[in-house]
Amino acid sequence: MAATTHTVTNQAPPLVGYDVFTSDRALAEGVERHLDPALLATAREQLSELGRTAGSAQARDWGFLANENPPVLHTHDRYGNRIDEVAFHPSWHRLLGKAVSSGLTTAWSRPGGHLRRAAGFLVWSQVEAGHGCPVSMTHAAVPALRADPALAAVWEPRLTSLVYDEGLRPASQKAGALFGMGMTEKQGGSDVRANTTRARALAEEGAYELTGHKWFCSAPMSDAFLVLGQTDAGLTCFLVPRVLEDGTRNAFAIQRLKDKLGNKSNASSEVEFDGTWGRRVGEEGRGVRTIIEMVAATRLDCVVGSAALMRQAVAQAVHHATYREAFGGKLIDKPLMRNVLADLALESEAATTLALRLAAAYDDGSEQERAFLRIAVPAAKYWVTKRCTPLVVEALEVLGGNGYVEESGMPRLLRESPLNSIWEGSGNVQALDVLRALQREPLALNAFLQEVGLARGADHRLDGAIKGLLTELADLEGAEARARRLVERMALVLQGSLLVRYAPPEVADAFCASRLGGDWGSAFGTLPHSLDLAAVVERAAPRDN
Repeated sequence: MAATTHTVTNQAPPLVGYDVFTSDRALAEGVERHLDPALLATAREQLSELGRTAGSAQARDWGFLANENPPVLHTHDRYGNRIDEVAFHPSWHRLLGKAVSSGLTTAWSRPGGHLRRAAGFLVWSQVEAGHGCPVSMTHAAVPALRADPALAAVWEPRLTSLVYDEGLRPASQKAGALFGMGMTEKQGGSDVRANTTRARALAEEGAYELTGHKWFCSAPMSDAFLVLGQTDAGLTCFLVPRVLEDGTRNAFAIQRLKDKLGNKSNASSEVEFDGTWGRRVGEEGRGVRTIIEMVAATRLDCVVGSAALMRQAVAQAVHHATYREAFGGKLIDKPLMRNVLADLALESEAATTLALRLAAAYDDGSEQERAFLRIAVPAAKYWVTKRCTPLVVEALEVLGGNGYVEESGMPRLLRESPLNSIWEGSGNVQALDVLRALQREPLALNAFLQEVGLARGADHRLDGAIKGLLTELADLEGAEARARRLVERMALVLQGSLLVRYAPPEVADAFCASRLGGDWGSAFGTLPHSLDLAAVVERAAPRDN
């Protein structure tokens, strides 16, 4: 066959060799908006360095290789000894090493730490999402450990280290440590109070012996885990190390690894405890209260992680349309394709803007901001994670058949996209959590309404949406059946308020017209044609073209 038949034309080049941070205008502007100006230059430099690495061909290859070579469980060594080890591809370790050295497990004790970390997590998760699981849990374990100052004093420096030190050894012998979490069990799922794992007190103060199972235990090669077990006083939180201080392995039998839809690079396991040593964290019978701060932090990471998937999907779609020609011109110049891309860009920017606002609230730490987070985090977790999958599907369609093949990376984004909606409580759990806060915590509702009210008077569609929301909030009797609808509206109003205040006029106008004003269809690409869609798409481009 003549070689001329293989001449390649009209294909977009790979989206590599760019700065994932600085090319994301919504992200870069959000960091500048919320961060103390004294910290801005250093933060930009660090995030841009991470962004350049994230946009490199090498990092792209790491992501592919970590998923094409998933972890392998070795329950026994060659002699029949139980070892319960999981082997990972070298690319997994490279991804984790870069995440840790970039401060993605360090937020709680440095100025602007949560915002800087959230921005970095959003950047680096676009390379590969699976390794974000141990990164997220390690970061989120810190506030739970602070329920026991003595434990926190020992473990917090290990968790916030910038050194990734792989391998199973006593944590005291390592330059850095990672944390996992074990809450759910077969019979209970999200209803952790139905857990059957038992904890028996030992002679040593604070020490217990655990017997039971965990249905989902992610990142089983972590150095320690926060788990829930039943004592006579009720559900209690425990720290369970993989390796004890004398060098012996803790009883931590990995039964199997989950065969998941996506998230292939990350090992999610079923674990049996049988005489497993654990150290109590917090008071007996107060396990949920102890671990709830960890759950809240990982829920925020679900929002940030979904925003990262959405941003990467939009970047790939806009990049493809910029180079691809069809029907006599560039795809990006076709009015209907421009409508689709603009609609996707709006969804992505709204998610990013909301995620950064929540991270900034963590850094503020005031009573007002803590009350705001009580409602805003589960509402954002509910809505942003649910918008991820339909967005990725539509972005994949922009690439057509090219997007349906594994080499494009889009199928991996699609398989990953439902996970954050499930992890740390599915949609109903989030909606009910918002409802509980509305009914029991008036300060939380007041903080939320004050936040959205900052934009009142700037857009009549937003004003109308706020008015409608207030009508719904006035009567919460029998609200459970409509909790999803209520939380969706709250999330949209919050996003609209943020975009009206912070986004360019064309972005805010398009969001309010479609999401709040009702001038929108049931699929992406149905924005009002009279809007400045070209400006919205140009803003979303992953690089200057």
